[in-house]
Amino acid sequence: MRIRDILTDAAILVGLKADTKKAVLEEMVAVLAKQGVVADKQKMLEVLLARESLGSTGIGQGIAIPHGKASCAKELTAACGISKIGVDFDALDDDKVYVIFLLVAPEDQASAHLKALARVSALLKDKYFRKALIGAETAADVIRVLDQEEKSRKV
Repeated sequence: MRIRDILTDAAILVGLKADTKKAVLEEMVAVLAKQGVVADKQKMLEVLLARESLGSTGIGQGIAIPHGKASCAKELTAACGISKIGVDFDALDDDKVYVIFLLVAPEDQASAHLKALARVSALLKDKYFRKALIGAETAADVIRVLDQEEKSRKV
């Protein structure tokens, strides 16, 4: 699975305006709703916040991968947000988060959802990849970095 298969250009947000976990999730879900892949913004937000209440998806090293399955998600899709100021995401290492990959899927796509989550996690383990994403100034920069990384891994 390639992340670019589920991440559209319009779902890449460089320079997130929000600075709290909830506000970031609202900002990112709104973009997916605008694209028509999330039918109910409030329901999707509730699902994501419920998942966060189980334990933060801020995995450390400036990264968060919030995710959830809900009937209001029309297909497996992703959004990528880059924060220049950092977001308090209750990360495992207590540091601010700068790269947020949001994954949403319909309830009946658990397998694809898990594969996408594993793929994003594997990519973000590379510190040079993380640094390149954090340094991205435009959505085109994010796309270039992501395409290069996926190509180098022969995905």
